[in-house]
Amino acid sequence: MTKKSLVSFSLALFFVLLIDQAIKWWFVQNNFEYQGNIISLVLAYNQGVAFSLFDFLKEWLKYLQILLLIGIFAYLWKHKEIFQAHSLPIGIIFGGGISNILDRFLHIGVVDYIYWHYKFEFAIFNFADMMINLGVFLIILQTFFKKK
Repeated sequence: MTKKSLVSFSLALFFVLLIDQAIKWWFVQNNFEYQGNIISLVLAYNQGVAFSLFDFLKEWLKYLQILLLIGIFAYLWKHKEIFQAHSLPIGIIFGGGISNILDRFLHIGVVDYIYWHYKFEFAIFNFADMMINLGVFLIILQTFFKKK
């Protein structure tokens, strides 16, 4: 792994984690609520994963997610070329993942607050979730537009 890839990974992870935890802290402290026509901002705790899947695992879910991140990191450690090619989006994904796992230790579940309800009822989510999706999207873009 190059120093540049480690720095971009670390900075992305740090900033996503910091920004996400700051937003969540603010929502928890203020119990802020805004009802809009398309998006509402309302505090909720998700004990599962996306769409509350696996909420029956309760306390075990955070440990399974930690094992998953460790497994992904071990895979990337073995395949350094993947890590180097996608260090920034991987850092974004890990920052969001670690932040959501941290919520499970600090709160009763993951702190969610963005609720889409225009034309259809959509899941409630947070900044970390958006960053995880952004990271995956960036990896797909980098893969498609990879220089030969």
